Amino acid sequence: MTEIAERAQFSRIRYAQLWEDADVLLDALEIRPGDTCVSIASAGDNAMAMLARNPAKVHAVDLSASQIACVELRRAAMGALSREEWLELAGSRTGGRREALLARCLPDMPGDAAAFWRAMPDLAECGAAGLGKFENFFRIFRERVMPFIHSRREVDALLAGNPDRAAREQFYERTWNNLRWRLLFRVFFSRFVMGRLGRDPEFFRFVEGDVASRILSRTRHALVELNPAENPYLHWILKGGHGNALPQAWRAGEYEAAAKNRRSLECHLCSLEALLAKLPERSVHRFNLSDIFEYMSPAGYEAALEAILRVAAPGARLVYWNMLVPRHRPDRLADRLLPRRDIAARLHARDKAFFYSDLVVEEVAP
Repeated sequence: MTEIAERAQFSRIRYAQLWEDADVLLDALEIRPGDTCVSIASAGDNAMAMLARNPAKVHAVDLSASQIACVELRRAAMGALSREEWLELAGSRTGGRREALLARCLPDMPGDAAAFWRAMPDLAECGAAGLGKFENFFRIFRERVMPFIHSRREVDALLAGNPDRAAREQFYERTWNNLRWRLLFRVFFSRFVMGRLGRDPEFFRFVEGDVASRILSRTRHALVELNPAENPYLHWILKGGHGNALPQAWRAGEYEAAAKNRRSLECHLCSLEALLAKLPERSVHRFNLSDIFEYMSPAGYEAALEAILRVAAPGARLVYWNMLVPRHRPDRLADRLLPRRDIAARLHARDKAFFYSDLVVEEVAP
């Protein structure tokens, strides 16, 4: 992460919600009560999901003060708001109380995070989970591109889903996958447009080949092989809310379980390497590493793995995603870090956050 910090911009909210499937993450990590965990913070939703599994500690780390402020808002909300109130504040549900709900969270937030949210424009309109650059990218797609491709009736029909895979495929081929869909998708999800409207251009430094075609292929998987009715990420992209398909940490029971453990969450505004340097050897059991390795050079990726292995307990699990850049344990670490392709392949097949080309699960040798 130190490597990307020198090149990319981290001054604003990049991700106001998590775009990685916590159902997949938790199954891959297999957190046990009392575990110590490290998680890339991002917006904090997957750190919340990890808290619901009763770890002793979740260290949430990020280079961006804006992303840490997102995590602090969630921790404060878990103490001050009911789940339904959080869904309204986040923007998953409509409502006119967002500023009042935020005010109830502010007293339990660090001063810098509270000041960040007090000054945040558009909260009442978008909700806290709609304020990131990536969410704005999808808002533009939803409001300015999709009307040229499909009607609201067709979008609703897609999101209604169907338990029958053959019926989903028929709908995709006969209704959804028209020429306008293919052409406009390829333009909007190109390296050029995504780099300027959605992600930072520097995130594509190590990407080779056609970006849009790979994402389009994974989108077909999400619409045909999986049931769109159950996909919160697809619902937000196309409707600007979640409907009945909620992210794992925002569901009944999970939110409340995470809230009980919110004091076990510790935020760190620094690079992953800086956090690891402060932790004792062999002390961490589970690592949620998002997709940070594809922003690094191969040498930087291997150096980060070495730092992780210093603090990883025997049998520790590493979980991370590849979106466009392949990153897997190098051969020289084969005796220390073991791939769990059996777990990864099974879980990747049902990953609702469909942008990613691969899920990687690796285990520290005993």
